[in-house]
Amino acid sequence: MPRTLLAAALCVAATLPVGAAPKDDATHRFAAIGHLAGDEAALKKALTASSESSLEFVVANGIKGANEPCSDKVYQRRRQLLEDSARPLILSLAASDWTECRNSAGRSNAIERLNRLRELFFADPNSLGERKLQLTRLSSTAKFRSYAENAHWKVDDVLYATVNIPSNNNHYLRAAGRNSEYEDRLVANRAWLHRLFTIAKRENMKAVVLFTEADVARAPDAKPAPDDGFAEVRRQLDTAAKKYPGKVLLVDADKLAIGTQPTIKWRANIGHLSLGGDAVEVTVDPAAHEMFTVRDPQAKRK
Repeated sequence: MPRTLLAAALCVAATLPVGAAPKDDATHRFAAIGHLAGDEAALKKALTASSESSLEFVVANGIKGANEPCSDKVYQRRRQLLEDSARPLILSLAASDWTECRNSAGRSNAIERLNRLRELFFADPNSLGERKLQLTRLSSTAKFRSYAENAHWKVDDVLYATVNIPSNNNHYLRAAGRNSEYEDRLVANRAWLHRLFTIAKRENMKAVVLFTEADVARAPDAKPAPDDGFAEVRRQLDTAAKKYPGKVLLVDADKLAIGTQPTIKWRANIGHLSLGGDAVEVTVDPAAHEMFTVRDPQAKRK
């Protein structure tokens, strides 16, 4: 090969991400792991099954079960497990990670534990895992500097993001007194969702994919209950999706009916994929009639 051609080839190769190959279309794949309630063996198995180099990233929901202690020791052990992921890994928080935590006196220390999780898992602008993926965090905005767990990233023409919406009624507390954590996070999430759909429309993204623990895909109620912690986010998502020309896929860790597998169900342009405690691989092909297809990562690929 002439030296000039060799130099040009090396220059092009240097601009590609480590381990990546030039892509001739916009098709890509990612893995999503549901809430395994602190089952480390199951998490290791899911991460091993999701280690193929062709996967762009892995999103895992939750790091611990409700019956496990909310200790730094548990947090740090799970962080190391996620860091060992072969692919870039993004964590989506679960209610059991922080909302149900109690101190030695039996009082809630949910806010303190949430802040500790932010320090341990979300302080870096990159993902977890052996290979890093650059993320944009809500905490990069001064007004919402605490909300580092909300992050977004792009692959081809698809915008991906995590949103901290726990399954226990969005941590809305029915007891008397101000729901300060819930109310403040509601404001942050409202701004975050607005930003995501603004980016998607401005940059002509083909789809927005959101990862939460809670199921927020249901159509909003005309007259929601006063203590419905999901009412506003469902209303905002429904309104945003109607104004957005692309697809919206909502991925959560809601429990699956016995004997069922994770599948995508559509309502207009809103797709809903509940994982329960399962792990899946999703192929994304913006040019296909079915943009998203789901498969079991442990099944043999044809």
